[in-house]
Amino acid sequence: MPSKIFFTADLHLGHKNAIKYCNRPFKTVEEMNEVLIKNWNKIVSDKDNIYVVGDFALMGPKKTEEVLKNLKGRKFLIRDNHDKSLKESMALKYFEWIKDYYLLKVQDSGAIQKIVLFHYALRTWDSAHSGSWSLYGHSHGNLKDDSTSLSLDVGVDCHNFRPISYEEVKEIMPKKNWKPTNQPEIIS
Repeated sequence: MPSKIFFTADLHLGHKNAIKYCNRPFKTVEEMNEVLIKNWNKIVSDKDNIYVVGDFALMGPKKTEEVLKNLKGRKFLIRDNHDKSLKESMALKYFEWIKDYYLLKVQDSGAIQKIVLFHYALRTWDSAHSGSWSLYGHSHGNLKDDSTSLSLDVGVDCHNFRPISYEEVKEIMPKKNWKPTNQPEIIS
């Protein structure tokens, strides 16, 4: 079975205030962590790639490492403000890489789908005019979806506290009211 691609953001593992500020349906941070880990491992296999688009955890290094050991998949981290507490030397044992921004290119049915991964929502991005996607987090579903752009909040608060697959994103994007533009190439 070929590997799949998943995206997620804003887990805020270990962050008690995420329950209150994001109105999450958990009584304790332990319950939240347990549900997020269970939901991740239910759909992600060890062969799958999963891109964490920021705000992974706010825990001490030992607890963070314990969680990372137990999460399935080949993990990639788009770092953000709450990820600064991750010790890079420890995190690199569990993440394939850690970056601030990434342009993912997915081979799909003979074409390349460009996907910009950045923690914050963007108004425009690389190849936005020709069909590339922008996947982000940070807003916890509080930004109104822009139906005229191919952008999507992949945070757990928007997707039943679980990662979202490439295939699910691929089903969502054509439903948007986006139209390609004939943006001229700017020559510097």
